[in-house]
Amino acid sequence: MNAVLQAESLNAPSRTGPSVEPGPSCTPDGIMQLGLGFWGSKTLLSAIELGLFTELAREPLSLEEIRERLGLHPRSARDFFDALVALRMLDRKDGLYSNTPETDLYLDRAKPSYVGGMLEMCNARLYPFWGHLTEGLRTGQPQNEIKGGENLFEAIYADPALLKRFLSAMTGLSMGAGKAIAETFPWDRYRTFIDVGGAQGGVPVQIALAHPHLTGGEFDLPPVGPIFEEYAASFGLSDRLRFHPGDFFTDPLPKADVIIMGHILHDWDLDEKRLLIQKAYEALPEGGAFLVFEALIDDDRKENAVGLLMSLNMLIETQGGFDYTGADCRGWMEEAGFRETYTRHLVGPDSMVVGIK
Repeated sequence: MNAVLQAESLNAPSRTGPSVEPGPSCTPDGIMQLGLGFWGSKTLLSAIELGLFTELAREPLSLEEIRERLGLHPRSARDFFDALVALRMLDRKDGLYSNTPETDLYLDRAKPSYVGGMLEMCNARLYPFWGHLTEGLRTGQPQNEIKGGENLFEAIYADPALLKRFLSAMTGLSMGAGKAIAETFPWDRYRTFIDVGGAQGGVPVQIALAHPHLTGGEFDLPPVGPIFEEYAASFGLSDRLRFHPGDFFTDPLPKADVIIMGHILHDWDLDEKRLLIQKAYEALPEGGAFLVFEALIDDDRKENAVGLLMSLNMLIETQGGFDYTGADCRGWMEEAGFRETYTRHLVGPDSMVVGIK
């Protein structure tokens, strides 16, 4: 081993300046945790796929009870459940497993607060695609279903089952931000709103529930209509939320006091981003507001790892999409004519940029 290390040191490039000796607190723990992070991630994703949290939402269960209900082999079932305990996704007391408060609220498919749709999509699609990240970095090409040149959204919208799963995933992705927008934006100044590309309708529903004076809806491709209407009806909001069919690249956007685009702009290249911002500007009245929310990259591009990783996900998923900073988005809005712009944090990695016409 010493001979190998010596040989490597002879071939290593020389460094100028004084050497820096690592301190006693310098350990590889963080490197190893990040490098092996997919172990814990896939354990959680498999638990969601199996319906574990939905089963435990009904009642706490013993090892054998939950193993039999999920149809798991006895070899690794105990390790699987106890790993989820160690990962703080399950509790265990007196030999019975139960959900944590968080997994009970957000990972029980029977609850309207369920956000597991995004994680189901990660498990079914993104997990294997991310195995080709290195190829994507070398080629600049998507690594998903569209490797052969097919349009991502055409592929998704052509398959009803895949479309419903995708729209549910978007609800999970946007739920926290939707609630924060409903709570923090000054909705008392406005009467109408439209969510552009709003998928299942998670954000419009949260806004309408919090503000009974508002009417609004969603603008999206026609196949989304029945899924949106079913979701809005489940909250008793069919009379206040309307679906508007169309294509935001070829059709004008519906007129409204507030236009929202959440997790939309990052799907597209820079020219397409600018086009969508301009179309929002044209659809708004004087004094109207344009809300854009994403896992915005921080302006110094150092802190919001989720935003940066989401941008890598756009490499995996799209032909030209990328995530961006709040400063980037404000600049594009100002180019389109918005007289006032600002950025505001929402929740977790998500922030919004607001433009006032």
